Amino acid sequence: MSAIVDATGLSCPQPVILTMNEIKKVGRGEITVLVDTVTSKENVSRAAIAQGWTLKSVEEEGETFRITITKS
Repeated sequence: MSAIVDATGLSCPQPVILTMNEIKKVGRGEITVLVDTVTSKENVSRAAIAQGWTLKSVEEEGETFRITITKS
């Protein structure tokens, strides 16, 4: 089961900070991040990749983006 970070309604840098906290907490596996702006989607994706995580998928669900990142 993947961890979920719900950062909807938050503006940057808060979604990135929440994602980085979860990355440090879990260390590896799968994390799903929910954001509701294009800027947050891009910043969270870029930050995760910079930490060595793989961008598994980015899905647009209405006004929300579901970003799934993984690290084994």
